Amino acid sequence: MKNKQEPGPELLGKTIINCIQEKKGQNIVHIDLSKTDNSVCEFFIITQADSSTQVRAIAKHIEESTKARHGIKALHAEGYDNAQWILLDYNSIVVHVFLDHIREYYKLEELWADAEIEMIPEPEADF
Repeated sequence: MKNKQEPGPELLGKTIINCIQEKKGQNIVHIDLSKTDNSVCEFFIITQADSSTQVRAIAKHIEESTKARHGIKALHAEGYDNAQWILLDYNSIVVHVFLDHIREYYKLEELWADAEIEMIPEPEADF
């Protein structure tokens, strides 16, 4: 069996964003931390959902897809127990999947005001 090459942060980020969109995550934000001082990773990807069931489904889909497509697992995952805020650490990318009101409370985007923040547009609906 041929080993899969670990993807760079750009490809991994696209995979993660696609996974979020497939599970109807909302208000997706991609934050480039690579040029900020004291950042813990290169990128944050943040999204939200309406229910803890959806938060859990988005995170699980990301984990399953990154393993299937790229042969990698999150280095650390936490928050599945209450599924209000699940964090997935892929070293270069940290993914935050929030319940909508929990995201509003913590306002992570505001903590990284000096970083480049990209709002990911909603995908076009297929009819």
